[in-house]
Amino acid sequence: MEFYASDQSCLTWSGDCLAIGLTEADLPLSGRLAELDGRVSGLIQELVDEVDFKGKVGDTASTRVGSTVRKLGLVGLGAADTVTSESLRRAAASAARLAKAEKSGQLGLSLPWGSVDPAMAAQAMAEGIILALYEDTRFKSESDTQSKPLEQVSLLELPGQEAAIQTAWAVCHGVILARDLVSAPPNVVTPAKLAETAAEIASTYGMELEVLEREDCEKLGMGAYLGVAQASDLPPKFIHLTYRPNGTPRRKLAIIGKGLTFDSGGLNLKVSGSGIETMKIDMGGAAATFGTAKTIGELQPDVEVHFISAATENMISGHALRPGDILTASNGKTIEVNNTDAEGRLTLADALVFAEKLGLDAMVDLATLTGASIIALGDDIGSLFSPYDDLAQALSQAAETAGEKLWRMPLEEKYFEGMKSVVADMKNTGPRPGGSITAALFLKQFVKDTNWAHLDIAGPVWSEKEGPYHPPGATGYGVRTLVQWVLS
Repeated sequence: MEFYASDQSCLTWSGDCLAIGLTEADLPLSGRLAELDGRVSGLIQELVDEVDFKGKVGDTASTRVGSTVRKLGLVGLGAADTVTSESLRRAAASAARLAKAEKSGQLGLSLPWGSVDPAMAAQAMAEGIILALYEDTRFKSESDTQSKPLEQVSLLELPGQEAAIQTAWAVCHGVILARDLVSAPPNVVTPAKLAETAAEIASTYGMELEVLEREDCEKLGMGAYLGVAQASDLPPKFIHLTYRPNGTPRRKLAIIGKGLTFDSGGLNLKVSGSGIETMKIDMGGAAATFGTAKTIGELQPDVEVHFISAATENMISGHALRPGDILTASNGKTIEVNNTDAEGRLTLADALVFAEKLGLDAMVDLATLTGASIIALGDDIGSLFSPYDDLAQALSQAAETAGEKLWRMPLEEKYFEGMKSVVADMKNTGPRPGGSITAALFLKQFVKDTNWAHLDIAGPVWSEKEGPYHPPGATGYGVRTLVQWVLS
């Protein structure tokens, strides 16, 4: 698929499908839209009347026009004063799906971007189209789709935005990698496969890669991480991928992703109905981490970024971690394991200690950590925890720009009382109320001085329903926010 930043308008473009964005204020038709309606013999107004098109977000309609433009589509943008990069991204995705349904090889897209910066508008539109049309058919013997592929997209009245389109491609490459990793079954995406993925990124973009094997982790005292890994037949892989810019970096950051390639729950086994069949998604944090790494490799910003994941499985065997066992993390803290299904925080504990030794300005971990986050915020919103207001604000702004929903949650220190142990420094879980908060407070014990934030992405990393620009399944959540944060 090729994109063109075109200086043409909807009045002059010709091709298979012309998609026009209308806000609620554009009805009744006036100005240029009325002129276009006159050129197509009133078919736009006729279509608006026929389907009762109101210009609301999500509204779409299409009709056959003629030879110069074969099909004409309408997409709603909502209120004129609320047009944002995210509404443009969604409208562009709707236009792409409409063009696909109409078996169009060419799409001319004309969306009013209002006060949105033109470069951001072009990037958002391209992202919406690329992500909406991507299909993962790796594990199907035959593709479900027989439609004509969309080959050319013209972003009308957006000349000179080629760089923005290239940025969109880079972002989407990262999102798609994250989707592919999360979607793949656990017999394909293993800890070794995550390490191979990191190696491919390192080779392609000239990054540094360090993969610590079990013996290396033992020497570093990573007892929390290795306790989780000890039941699996697959060896753990502690992955440290580093992007260094040319010249002095503006700042040094780390992104740490939970990398449980399958989570059985351990001896606190996830039973039928608990979602065990979807536990391939428990490496969604690692997927977003390496997806971000791919995008950063393409964009080459002036920021040093460390991408880290303590990858393993959480399985059952005669070597399995037992409830009541005490683990010692690499910072010397001791942990009484009262639930083997709260394993992600154990792997992240040692990863956080490792990352902090790198001399960072800030670090962010992200993980499919708790069902409590889903109970609190639902399936579409990630939880943000941080004791650092500036970092929390930067991540919130990055998420808003990227079109990913994130909500800051409280770090209520007194809730840690419920995690105190009689025999160790702490337990790995607390009482059921406030479960996402106590999980964040657990992680906080493994950060000393570095600006740190924790993102619980258990809800938005996977969806059983089609989203604004993703099919059912893995969403690639987190990549766009993290890329925006690194670039900010």
